[in-house]
Amino acid sequence: MERICLILLLMSRTTSVLAQFNGYNCDANYHSRFPAERDISVYCGVQTMTLKINFCPVLFSGYTVADLALNGRHGDTHCRGFINNNTFPTAVLFSISLSTLEACGNSLVVTTAYGANAYGNMSLVQIGNISGYIDTPDPPSIISYLPGLLYKFSCSYPLEYLVNNSQLASSSAAISVKDSNGTFVSTLSMILYNDSTYNQQLSIPMAGLALKTRVFSAVKATNLDKRWNILMDYCYTTPSGNPNDELRYDLFFGCHKDPQTTVFENGKSQMGRFAFEVFRFVKHRHQKMSTVFLHCVTKLCRVDDCVLLMPICGRRRRRDIEDSLESRPSSGDAIITAGPIITRIDETPTNNSQLAASSGPSFPLNPVTSALLSGVVILGVFSLGFFLLSLRLLRKPHLPTATPSGAWNPGFK
Repeated sequence: MERICLILLLMSRTTSVLAQFNGYNCDANYHSRFPAERDISVYCGVQTMTLKINFCPVLFSGYTVADLALNGRHGDTHCRGFINNNTFPTAVLFSISLSTLEACGNSLVVTTAYGANAYGNMSLVQIGNISGYIDTPDPPSIISYLPGLLYKFSCSYPLEYLVNNSQLASSSAAISVKDSNGTFVSTLSMILYNDSTYNQQLSIPMAGLALKTRVFSAVKATNLDKRWNILMDYCYTTPSGNPNDELRYDLFFGCHKDPQTTVFENGKSQMGRFAFEVFRFVKHRHQKMSTVFLHCVTKLCRVDDCVLLMPICGRRRRRDIEDSLESRPSSGDAIITAGPIITRIDETPTNNSQLAASSGPSFPLNPVTSALLSGVVILGVFSLGFFLLSLRLLRKPHLPTATPSGAWNPGFK
């Protein structure tokens, strides 16, 4: 009799669970439990954060989809999730727009640290952290036999990236998706232009660019929330597309700048602009053309904070600020490389006749210098002739002078 009662109890419990899961993709053998930490997944995107919750344990706990809301905003329909019954198990999805993330009570905290980036340079780096929670409402009574559900989530966005491209003027790779971590690098791109108007993209001829050709570069952000600006921290070049190449030439970092490099805009908008003169790497001396790849370590900073991250040049260093900030390495660098920029290398004489002709030093003269030299030569010739004529006149013998004595000769009339 006791065995029959136990069987009936188990059957009634099973029937209740099956009724609870009716219409949803749930398995009573696996999902007849209370929620666990593994039941939530967080996807940190460029424009939205997506939260995915296993709905089956929620049903088992006695709740419906209407009971789940962001940050306790149960009365706001915009802060609730929606059912996705096309997956196994059935899931509840929440989509949080980064442009309006505070609408449902989510918080954004930006921390600033002073430390070494992935390339050993010391600089100020910001990290943005977005956090919140999903919970169920408490009953109006004093006690409850239902468990309170609470799902906490956060997304951390490192705000320093290495802009890197395998093709000229194309956008970077797709975003990396990882629970509780995200990146804005897919919004960044580096484009090269012909002139300071930044309208026409750089066109490199088959023979390459002439040395000292001025190239205009822009680091842009697209589809990025307006709360962020771009701050170019460190830009450099390498002879290969590998940004970790040991051979590199720095264009600018902080207050240190190559004399041929000009920075037009930095930290003031969602575009950074600078220009530099192309050169060749000496390692390419036996080649007709030299390749140059451009890399930029780029930060995203909140509009109000960018001025604090800008280097102070020509004045006292902010050592007090630097010492007061926690020193820690930055993380989350993602790689983008613009290039190759191909420069033309002029050929030198290689045959014997050319070497013989060029054995003596040659000094090309402009027309003004040639005219001056010609005038000096002519003046010298005239001076020499006048000097010789003077000597000849001085050495000519003089006739004796006769003094008159006696009578006048009448024949000399």
